[in-house]
Amino acid sequence: MCPQYEDFHRTVLMLGDIALYAERPGADFDFIDVISPSLAASLPEPPPGIFPPGYDPDSGPDYPHQGQ
Repeated sequence: MCPQYEDFHRTVLMLGDIALYAERPGADFDFIDVISPSLAASLPEPPPGIFPPGYDPDSGPDYPHQGQ
């Protein structure tokens, strides 16, 4: 796998692992609250071909706290 894909996939897998860990009894939510945003912020730009041509991540619906 090319290095460009490796970093992206590894980070996405770690985010998935954190999500699974959060569902376990006795999960440390302080750890989750610190690590999850750090992992998400470290995501590199997605490799070409991950999203369809013309995809705009800002074109979706507003979240409840937006647009007010």
